[in-house]
Amino acid sequence: MANLIFHTDCGLAGLLLRVTVAVVMFPHGAQKLLGWFGGHGPSGTLGFFTALGIPTVAGWIGILAESVGPVLLVLGLGTRVVALLLAAVMVGAALLVHRDNGFFMNWGGQQPAGKEGFEYHILALGTLAALVVTGGGTWSLDALLAH
Repeated sequence: MANLIFHTDCGLAGLLLRVTVAVVMFPHGAQKLLGWFGGHGPSGTLGFFTALGIPTVAGWIGILAESVGPVLLVLGLGTRVVALLLAAVMVGAALLVHRDNGFFMNWGGQQPAGKEGFEYHILALGTLAALVVTGGGTWSLDALLAH
């Protein structure tokens, strides 16, 4: 089981993918966990999630996946597990929040503020799927633990 989780090809792709995902995902997690970057912190986020029908436990898992997960990705620790958790968050966000807004992000401002499509989520899912396949890559704690 440990080999399934930690084994990596030790290539550069895993490193580039996990650092990219971490840089993009951490601000979203910091909004939810810490209230940074205009976020509403845990209470506001969990209130929003509850209104969507998401149980509190699942909400906390999502918050931690988006905030602690990127730190683990930078370290390359549990890369596949973190990628799967973040993929679940992206599927939930796409289906529960963004699906009705269409495919495209609101680049031109045609939709009201906050009404973004789900194209970002598809891109994130592809990147996360690649991390599940490759593992953490070079300079990862996963690689050290696998040996």
